[in-house]
Order: sequence, then C-alpha cells, then structure tokens
Amino acid sequence: MAELKLSESRDLTRIERIGAHSHIRGLGLDAALEPRDVSEGMVGQVAARKAAGVILHMIKEGKIAGRAVLIAGQPGTGKTAIAMGLAKSLGQETPFAMISGSEIFSLEMSKTEALMQSFRKAIGVRIKEETEIIEGEVVEVQIDRPATSGAAAKTGKLTLKTTEMETVYDLGGKMIEALGKEKVQSGDVIAIDKVSGKITKLGRSFSRSRDYDAMGPQTKFVQCPDGELQKRKEVMHCVTLHEIDVINSRTQGFLALFTGDTGEIRAEVREQINTKVAEWREEGKAEIVPGVLFIDEVHMLDVECFSFLNRALENELAPILVVATNRGITRIRGTNYKAAHGIPVDLLDRLLIISTRPYTKDEIHKILDIRCQEEDVEMNEDAKQLLTRVGEGTSLRYAIHLITSASLACQKRKGKLVEVQDIERVYRLFLDVQRSTQYLMEYQSQYINEVSAEDVDEGDANAMVSK
Repeated sequence: MAELKLSESRDLTRIERIGAHSHIRGLGLDAALEPRDVSEGMVGQVAARKAAGVILHMIKEGKIAGRAVLIAGQPGTGKTAIAMGLAKSLGQETPFAMISGSEIFSLEMSKTEALMQSFRKAIGVRIKEETEIIEGEVVEVQIDRPATSGAAAKTGKLTLKTTEMETVYDLGGKMIEALGKEKVQSGDVIAIDKVSGKITKLGRSFSRSRDYDAMGPQTKFVQCPDGELQKRKEVMHCVTLHEIDVINSRTQGFLALFTGDTGEIRAEVREQINTKVAEWREEGKAEIVPGVLFIDEVHMLDVECFSFLNRALENELAPILVVATNRGITRIRGTNYKAAHGIPVDLLDRLLIISTRPYTKDEIHKILDIRCQEEDVEMNEDAKQLLTRVGEGTSLRYAIHLITSASLACQKRKGKLVEVQDIERVYRLFLDVQRSTQYLMEYQSQYINEVSAEDVDEGDANAMVSK
C-alpha cells in the first residue's frame, strides 16, 4: 500500500518577512530625547534622530497639527529609517500613512483626490462608547453535545461569579463556539460584550494559581472581579477619517475597505463627516488624533500637487506631514524652474528641514552587524571588516545586499560561518554601481545607445564613476 502523504501546513502568523527596515523598532532615544549610539535598530544620525525626537514629543503633546517636516539627505543615509522609527515610537493608535511620490500618478483617480485620501488616512478619530459587559470568573462550563452529529444543536450552561455573586447562564450555539475558540475553562476571568457576544479572556484567577505545576510565561493572573456581574464600561474605538469616508460613501459599507474599491469620494460626503465629527468632539464623544503622513521621494510630485499640499496644511483637520527626498538643486516637476530638493519655495518655507549625513566606517560596521542578526546570518569578524570596507567604498545598500548572498555561498561550500572567501566570491559575482558604470564605458559600443560614444566626454564618464 502506498504511503499516505498529508499536505504540509504552516502557521502563517509565525512567518515574518525580513524587509529593508524590519530591524527598526523606534528612534532609539532616552527619556531626555538624547539619542543612544546604537538602540532600537538605529545607528548614528545623532542630530537627525534628536530633531525627529523633538517632532515626536510635539506630536504626542498634540501641538504640531498642520506642520510639515522634510528629511533631506544623500541616498542610503537612513531617511526612511527615521520615518519608520518615528512611526514605531508613536504607538499603535496613532495613524501612520506611507506613500511614495510616484504612487499619486498611477492610481485610478485624480492626483488631488489621491493626496486627500492619504491625508484622511493619517487622521484618527478616537470614539468613546458605553457598552454593557458581563465580567466574571468562570466556575464551570457544561456543554451537552448530541449523540449523533447534526441531530440537535449543542446546548450548555456557563457559571460565572464575582466576589459578591454567582449566576448560571444558558448558552446558545454561537456562544459555545466562541468559548471553544477562546479555549475558556474554569478558573479563567472573562468579559462578554452583550451587544456583539464577543468573549475576551482577561487572564486566570489568582485562586487557581496552584492548579498546575507548570505554566507558560504568557499566563497572566488577575483578581476575581468584584461587584455585580453586569457592568457598563466605556470602550474606545480608533478609526481613521478615510475609513469613515469609505463606509459612508459606498453601498457595501465597510466591506469596500477590504475590496480596495474606494474610488473617488464626493466633497459633500466629507463635509457631512467633518460636521458630524465636530459635533462628537463638542459632546465629548470623540477626539481627533492627528497622525503622520509620510511621502517618500517627494520630488516626484508636480507643481499642482505642491499647491494642493500648501492648502491642505492650513486645513483644521490636517496630520503631520513628513516628506523625504535625496535630490539637490533640481527641476520642479511640471515647470521649467529649478529649486532646492525639487520643491517650490513657498512650500519649502513651511518645512522644518532635518538633514542626514553619510555614515562613518564604525557606523556601517554596526549597521551590518544588526542586519546579520536580523537576517539570521552568522559571520566571522574578518568577513564583517571586509564587508564594512566594501560598504565604505561603494554604498551601504550594496554591502547589505551581499549579506544573504554570502550566506548562500557559505551554505554551498557547507560552511557554518560566513568567511572572507564568501564575501570575495559574491563581490565578484554582483557588480556595484561604480564597476557597472566602468564596464559600460569600456563596452559602450556593443550596447544600444541613445547617444553615440563620441557624445559622452571624459568629464561625464568620470562624473558617473565618482557617484
């Protein structure tokens, strides 16, 4: 008989993608907003991180709505890393929307609508709501299952108690399923939302702490609730203005958020929502949480988009705008004028500018060390030193790309530690920008060129190589 093979299943919640900035955990600042040398994945850029820390403090105090920040620096100097660190430091509830300047032109809507939707994604509304909950310690769960499946619905009883009272509840099929999903057992302290029927496990009761000899580190012990079982509690929901816009402008409601079919939203809908949110604020039912909108490669926006940003920043409901660019004096898209960073002077005047600088040799070594840990690559010190020299001579990004490649080369020769020979091998396999440009200069006649070889003078060639 042939061996039966079961399909392999993997727990998707445990899979983590390693990205370019997955090692960033925050800005790496202490309580006095002083940057630590190496902390939360951040290395160097002391002045830029300190400036970002001041911005972070202003955001948390709610004193920066409608302001804008520009992070300017050379490619590979950590501009996006600072923006990501800012987002992580803000916490879960503060909205953070991130777009690239070129995205605006590839969406199936007008440029100003795409920017407006991005702005609304970065503004949160914290809504207070009173709800009735049943909170108590589970004394006993009795579930009667029918002898034959499908013959009758499951029935059961749930006994809950507080320090003052005890009650038995009859359970329906939906509640039995929810209890099973949460793995509720006697001794657990749970909260049941009466409206939605959602069950939340708060922890285990201290009175049951001696039930088992061994328990996992995630086991949380809480006191048995006091007072009555049924209570009224204030619950906070945090949604973005964009989510409210979509729900109110589409017939399928909140399902439009999952399908991605948001489309263009009429100005009348937004005005009605703004009026309603203002009413909630006056009544104390809601508060506005200004988040952060990060636009990378901001020089890709055209003059019309910049005009829209000027106006949008003056709006009462405006998030903190953080933009980043690696351009110097360049043409403003949509015009024949040149300006610093490719941004018109009237918008540039509104920006607080944070400048980043190239990394030193020691900082490159520390960053490569962190990336080796993040990518789970073991490398000896000599190889790290060589990779640091490669990063110093070419670029930090190129050196980071070689880490995983060198690890694969190490596996090929059945080694356990990445050594100098592995770095040398992948360095020969993959060209950096300078060597690739040099190769193009030597063999230019064999390529299809828009300009002839005579048109490219030595000055241009040297400029390309030195970049």
